[in-house]
Amino acid sequence: MSNNPKQSIEYITKYYQVPAEIGRDVTVSGRIGTITEDMGNYIGVTFHDDKHKRSLPCHPKSEVVYLDTFTPLSKFKISRSAQRYQDYLHADSSLTFAEWIGIEPKKKQ
Repeated sequence: MSNNPKQSIEYITKYYQVPAEIGRDVTVSGRIGTITEDMGNYIGVTFHDDKHKRSLPCHPKSEVVYLDTFTPLSKFKISRSAQRYQDYLHADSSLTFAEWIGIEPKKKQ
């Protein structure tokens, strides 16, 4: 993943010759979503029907239709606890979630 999301999005736009932009609506395999994240050579799409509001990696040319509409990213805001769990999943850690957030296990008596 690039340190500069705009740079990766520009790369995707030029290399794949698609109008990828953060906030642009797309359909992927018939599902409506919004590009919400740069995922390196992939676009991170949050699907409007996903109640967990996860950003999933999609190849910029694979069954993607770029729409002329935009959705504000504020629509996809999630709770802090849900964001913390998503951060844990993205970290690909060998720790349990409890260990990752620093919860000490209860000692058995």
